[in-house]
Parts: sequence; structure tokens; C-alpha cells
Amino acid sequence: MKQIQAVFRHQLVWPVLTLVALFAIDVAHRANFLSITLLDGHLFGAPIDILNRAAPLVIVSLGMTLVIATRGIDISVGAIVAIAGAAAAVVLADDPTRIGTALGAALVVGVLAGIWNGMLVAFVGMQPIIATLILMVAGRGVAQLLTGGQIIPIGAPGYLVFGGGYLATVPCSVWIALGVTLATALLVDRTALGLFIRAIGVNPAATRLVGLRSSAIVFGVYLFSGLTAAIAGILASSNVRSADGNNAGLLLELDAILAVTLGGTSLLGGRFSLAGTVLGALIIQTLTYTTYSIGVPPEATLVVKAIVVLIVSVIQSSVARALLLRQLMRALAFAKSKPLTGTPQ
Repeated sequence: MKQIQAVFRHQLVWPVLTLVALFAIDVAHRANFLSITLLDGHLFGAPIDILNRAAPLVIVSLGMTLVIATRGIDISVGAIVAIAGAAAAVVLADDPTRIGTALGAALVVGVLAGIWNGMLVAFVGMQPIIATLILMVAGRGVAQLLTGGQIIPIGAPGYLVFGGGYLATVPCSVWIALGVTLATALLVDRTALGLFIRAIGVNPAATRLVGLRSSAIVFGVYLFSGLTAAIAGILASSNVRSADGNNAGLLLELDAILAVTLGGTSLLGGRFSLAGTVLGALIIQTLTYTTYSIGVPPEATLVVKAIVVLIVSVIQSSVARALLLRQLMRALAFAKSKPLTGTPQ
């Protein structure tokens, strides 16, 4: 009993069960859902497609996780994705061979956006949702100014490999998302930064009183969020072979927040899980794939998505988990106490 209680109290158990349930629905609808084939040296299949399409969301969500862990929020990441893609496209439009310059321009744009948000939140003292709302609105306009309100096609092969190429039979975007995930995990788990972020989220006033430079750390997490959004912008623009200042990264900030919360990170700060965030991003992408594959009408997709997210979020609450655990314990106790019946030989 105690082992079962410990398992169901783990913050990753419900995201894992949700992902497994979605996979089960897909397998029931299409028996070969989990099959992966090797064709022309590339892996193909629904799981590979889900991983490939989830890569930008995973990367953005990692930055969002650290921001939320400090009791903040960054609703400008979708706009930063659009700006980064537009900056890279503008450079490549002049000279398709300037791959390094295009990548540098996109990353610099993301870092500058993160610096802007970090300055407003950490040093000016502005509320995070207001500070990032400013860039959310203005950033989308900046992206459209860079593209001239048009969709700029990208044809540079060296750039397209990031979002559409393969390395060791696996899409490059998956490798990039894995690299960012490992780097972030090492940063917060192998250094004192993770402890400092948790401390700021739990009690910002106490961290200041003990001499911790909380403003610098908060500034740093917003900078990191801008950088991850820029990386996602590179992958997104490379994958669709164009930069669209109006639609690139649209509503991505909401998916990132959902991924973080589905993974068990508290919006009140302090408690966060990078593994849970990755699972949350995979849940959202798998849910999108599932709704389309089972024939849910496009106009109802967002409604179904919202319902599933609501159910998972409610289940993850401490009250709901305690209620479900009590019911499970009662069922197990009843099954154990019920005498076995049978015909004597």
C-alpha cells in the first residue's frame, strides 16, 4: 500500500500515464501507430513525427520552466520565435550562404529580447505578465516590419537542415532539443543555480535578506527564455522553409505554459521539473496528433485539447490526487478482503 501511495504521489506519474493513455488511443485507432521504419537512411513513423514537431515546444518550455520557477511568466516567447525566424530570413535573403550570420542574428535577437524582459522585471520591478505583454505585442510588429508583412521563403540548404535535416537517421531538431534539455539539466542540477531558482520561487524576500542576488538570477532566467525561444524560431523557420512574422510562434506561449504546468511545475514558484516539462510538451504534441488522426473536426480541436488539459490539471492537484488515492486504496482493500468463491472439487 505504501509503495502504491508513493508512486501516485510522484509528480511525473500523471504526465506519464496521460502520455501512455494517448498512445493507447492512437494504437486502438491505428494498429501500426508505434511502428518506425528506416527509409533512405531516415527514420519515419508517428513517434518520430511527434518528436520532430514537439522539438520547438520542448525548447521554449524549458526556458519557460525556469521563468515560472521564479514566480514569473513570459508570454512573449511566441513573438520572439517570429522575430528570430524573420531576422534569419532577412540575412539569408541577401546571401543564402551566410548561414552563420543568419544563426547569429536569430540568437542575438533572442538574447536582446530576453535582456529587455529581464531588465523590466528584475530591475525596473514591473509585473512579469505586463513586461512580457509589451514585447508580445511589439515583437509581433517588429517581426512583420522585418519581413515587410510578407512571408519570406528560405532556400539555403545549410539552414534548412536544422529543422528538416537528419543526423544518424534521427531529425536534427530532435538532437537539438535533446542537447538543450541536457544543457539545461546540467545547469540547474549540477550547479547552485537550480537551488537559487527554487529559493527565489519559495521566498524572494528571504533570498534577498541572506544576500542572494535574486535580481541577477531573475534577469538571467528571462535572458535564457529569450535564447530558447530564438533557438525554437530557427527550428520553426527552417522546418517550414519560410519566415512568417504574423503566424510564426502564434499561441506558442500558451502551449509552453501548459507544458510546464502539465509537467508538475508550480505556477507559485519554487518547485519545477525539467523532465515533467518535456513530458508535458510531448503530451500536447501527441494530443494534437491524436485529435487529427481520429477525425476530430478542426473547429473542435482546441475544445478537445482544453478539456484534456483541464482533466489532467485537475488530477494533478493535491486534493484530487488525495481523493483518487483514497478511492484506489478502498478498492484494493475491498478486493483483498473479498473471499474467493468457487466450486469445491
